[in-house]
Amino acid sequence: MLILALNTAFTTMEAALVRDGEILADARETLPRGQEKALPGFVEALLREEGAGFGDVGRFAVVTGPGSFTGLRIGVSYVRGLSLVTGAPSVGVTSLEAAIPAGMEGAALGALMAQRRPPDQTWWVQGVANDAGIAPVQEVGLAALSAMLEGFHAPIFMDGAEALGDQAAKLDIRPMRPSAVTAALKAARFDPADHPPTPVYARAPDATLPTPKA
Repeated sequence: MLILALNTAFTTMEAALVRDGEILADARETLPRGQEKALPGFVEALLREEGAGFGDVGRFAVVTGPGSFTGLRIGVSYVRGLSLVTGAPSVGVTSLEAAIPAGMEGAALGALMAQRRPPDQTWWVQGVANDAGIAPVQEVGLAALSAMLEGFHAPIFMDGAEALGDQAAKLDIRPMRPSAVTAALKAARFDPADHPPTPVYARAPDATLPTPKA
């Protein structure tokens, strides 16, 4: 089965083609703005280079976040549209699932930086086992993350680990790199019904409805 996966959750736009566990193509372009205009041509070029078309894709995958609010909506909307037009199912893969290697044995923790400025630093975290998240993504501050990692023995895929100070040296910390390739590899094993292409917003929106006047 040919799988096309996209990652527009961050400033680098990514697309990957995987067939039966073999990586056929992997492209990326740093594009902080304008992804909505560039994405269709970017994906079409990747398919064209492999001599494939949208009708050849058996499953679509997209990184659903957390990440850039606008970027997530662009990728998710595009994949949903492709799925609707072609009839091929689409699968959502969280940013944390997409950062932990496919087929990894045992459990691991993903910790992706959300707010980066001290003292208000926060991380989006999710435990992953058998390729999939074992609980919803949550946002935690430095003190809560440090307590969570006390005595932790499983691998931790994390950025901003320097904030942990001396504790970091006692942990198995690995690079945090969500990718379209990992999303494609995992999407082959995911049930679309359990992993829909729905944006993951770990933080509640700032906007509130106006209070009705008495």
